[in-house]
Amino acid sequence: QVQLVESGGGLVQAGGSLRLSCTASIRTFSRRTMAWFRQAPGKEREFVASIAWFGAPTTYVDSVKGRFTISRENAKNTIYLQMNSLKPEDTAVYYCAAAWPIGSTNAGYEYWGQGTQVTVSP
Repeated sequence: QVQLVESGGGLVQAGGSLRLSCTASIRTFSRRTMAWFRQAPGKEREFVASIAWFGAPTTYVDSVKGRFTISRENAKNTIYLQMNSLKPEDTAVYYCAAAWPIGSTNAGYEYWGQGTQVTVSP
């Protein structure tokens, strides 16, 4: 059974940092683009960052550029999101997602985690 398990969320003051992790039980992990999404209360889920299967390129939503860094360790089936200079507007549930593997005819994300809460206080 495929699982994506996020961890590292919590409560932090504005200006602080958190590091999210997502470990995936997927045999084809190293052949997949991985991404982070987030959903704030009352808002739609939005893309935050992605990282290609071999570590590059990385892509970020404009609102987090220069503050967040996505990375991956294929040997550990894990991706990370280092979040610095956090703002109250970063408060959301953060989800890890696994795209369809390279060579697939499908587009988009095949698997999703359950999410981890990040709360940034003013």
